Amino acid sequence: MIRRVLFLSFVTAACAPTYPAPPRTRQQEVVDVIHGVEFTDPYRWLEDQASPETRAWIDAQNAYAEQVVGETRLRAELRARFRALMDTPDKGAPRRGGDFEYFTLRRIGEELATVYRRPVPAGDLPVPIDPAEEYEVVIDPHPMSADLTTQVEVLSLSSDGRFMLYSVREGGQDEVSVRLRDLRSGTDLPDSLPRALYSSTSFDNDGRGYFYSARSRETGARVRYHRIGGTGPDESLFGEGYGPTAFVSLRQADRGRVRIFTVSHGWARTEVHVQDMRRDRTPRPIVTDAEALFDPQYIDGKLYVRTNLDAPNYRVVIIDPARPGPAQWREFIPEAEDVLQSFSLIGEQFYANYLHEVSAEIRVFERDGTPAGEVDVPPFHSAGIRGAGEGRAMLTLASYHAPSATYLLNLATGEREVYDPEEVPFDPTGVVVEQHWYQSRDGTRVPMYVVHREDVVLDGDNPTLLNGYGGFNVALAPRFDVNAAIWVEHGGVYAIANLRGGSEFGETWHRDGMLENKQHVFDDFIAAAEWLIDNGYTRPERLAIRGGSNGGLLVGSALTQRPELFRAVFCGFPDLDMVRFNAFTETNNMPALLEYGDASIPEQFAFLRAYSPYQHVEAGTRYPAVMLTSGDLDTRVPPLQARKMTARLQAATRSGRPVVLRYHPMNGHAARRGRPFSRIVEDAAVELAFLLEQLGVETGGPVR
Repeated sequence: MIRRVLFLSFVTAACAPTYPAPPRTRQQEVVDVIHGVEFTDPYRWLEDQASPETRAWIDAQNAYAEQVVGETRLRAELRARFRALMDTPDKGAPRRGGDFEYFTLRRIGEELATVYRRPVPAGDLPVPIDPAEEYEVVIDPHPMSADLTTQVEVLSLSSDGRFMLYSVREGGQDEVSVRLRDLRSGTDLPDSLPRALYSSTSFDNDGRGYFYSARSRETGARVRYHRIGGTGPDESLFGEGYGPTAFVSLRQADRGRVRIFTVSHGWARTEVHVQDMRRDRTPRPIVTDAEALFDPQYIDGKLYVRTNLDAPNYRVVIIDPARPGPAQWREFIPEAEDVLQSFSLIGEQFYANYLHEVSAEIRVFERDGTPAGEVDVPPFHSAGIRGAGEGRAMLTLASYHAPSATYLLNLATGEREVYDPEEVPFDPTGVVVEQHWYQSRDGTRVPMYVVHREDVVLDGDNPTLLNGYGGFNVALAPRFDVNAAIWVEHGGVYAIANLRGGSEFGETWHRDGMLENKQHVFDDFIAAAEWLIDNGYTRPERLAIRGGSNGGLLVGSALTQRPELFRAVFCGFPDLDMVRFNAFTETNNMPALLEYGDASIPEQFAFLRAYSPYQHVEAGTRYPAVMLTSGDLDTRVPPLQARKMTARLQAATRSGRPVVLRYHPMNGHAARRGRPFSRIVEDAAVELAFLLEQLGVETGGPVR
């Protein structure tokens, strides 16, 4: 049952609270000279993660963060509300192996998702997972770690159902170990893979072995084949010569007779190589030197490739692997004014997902490329579609104001019925979703979603939370976000700016926010904040910003470039020291140098130096209140950046507002995968409580 939840009005403190001083941090200056420019770093010693002094400093920072946030009524209310919204059954999509379907399920009240199986249901239509039903347990991760930070995930199933490959992740690190389970005996076999970065893990067609791509920080990625029961070294199939800035992956097609190897050089260039096992001794290069992205699908002996070559908004071309020259390519779906995000063949028609002004559209094409209509999608939604048996498809819709819903769609009639309703206790009645366009510093028009209750008065005093990302070709499309739901329930304004650097408007938009253009992203974000203030939504004292990872770099840049514009900042798992990013050899994210730039290159050093947040913290500045988060197991973005930024901001700020660091040894960039459910809830409550308290909210006081 869904209940509407009403909250008391905000109570603003009569005077600003006084916070205790942060722990003292020792300074020991280290001077770097890069391309003739001198940099002084007083906190280099905090880079030593294992030293007793660093560990003691982390403990003191965690205690200080807890002292600042405190166990308040607001925090307790938020904890309860997050649990209510999030503690719903978490069901993974079933995957078939022999006579069974395998899936993950976290039932209400459980900490982790367990791997189950059930007999393959009769009939052609998919059958939802029923949390009330008892299923056979395959792997229960709960006993695997005392602190419940070990999680498992199904990677691949052999077609005969005998074997399963699954990953084991310790905490939030990106690296996993891969294990092979004999599903008949229920035991793991010796054919496992050690902790590393893996992708493209799949069985061969006869289930006698499996393929995998393993990426090393030193040598890059290689695709290999492991024969089950074999004792010699695994066979190397592809990837020699590529370095640590490349991702290499394998897809199989035509029952394993065709192998498609892709090489991604960052997020702006792709290579494609194809090996037809019936005639090719080695992979045949299809595309190797084009400055564009290529996403191939193998259909009826041809490659149907989504690409932005000569088409920033993407198109689909057909390539014959036997004659791969560009002169032989045939355009199938031409470039449109909107961005083509993906496409799939369902039955005898192609369904193409487009993004029209950051709102989803699904267009249908015949086998010859002739347009054949659209699937109805409401405005301001994301949408996904996949086949579900003869004449049917699964249509999933998501928006900012309502939980996602999946429908069983009749492709012939367009009729749809709810497939698997999600009982989330959030009532969207009275919630408004708007899209506004504003001008950035250079005149570029940028869109922003704004979500609030319809009774919000634009008096310039609404607590407002502005979010952004702006990078790595990622689009911030509409989705249900519990942070947004709770913020809006409290009468606040929740805003999402669609910044350059993402994929919202194709490759031109992406490239206009990467490398030497990265400052455009920060300008777009700052302009969004100014628009919210100028148009009566809020004021600087009531404005908070939030970002993680690359979004952490975003808010780190915003707070150092315009500290007076914001009252509070949440900065999670952030990139912050861009001048020395290339020197952090412990990171597994060397491909990010192709997106951000490499300071060892003089031309790129110049623009990295211009904005790198860590080097732009200035003593005596009135900085906003800041909460940073990280953990020892962030192997993608070195946590040393959050540690040093915390120390530098604490020493520099003169605003009287707190700068805190929440740091957990088992936390990492894999986010929820490294935390039990109760800690996910607690972290969310603490983070939102910090921001709301800084904006003057003493209680949300739920009244039911």
